[in-house]
Amino acid sequence: MENNLEEQVKNVIDQIRPYLEADGGNIRFVEITEDKVVKVELQGACGSCPHSRITLKSGVEQAMLKAIPEIKAVEDIYLG
Repeated sequence: MENNLEEQVKNVIDQIRPYLEADGGNIRFVEITEDKVVKVELQGACGSCPHSRITLKSGVEQAMLKAIPEIKAVEDIYLG
């Protein structure tokens, strides 16, 4: 079950990635915690952009929650 959830999360990340790459950034899946929080790393321009928290919450997290309702949140490993 957990492995299937991880595959679903990676699939959503793969769908989001082209939008981040268009702005010179990227995203890397890190883990899913026991309480269903997805940990990612925003990279490239997205990692240093002052709007990265907005990108993470309004873009990545919203897409993730819409596609996989059991996910509770998405957090960048560096932003917390």
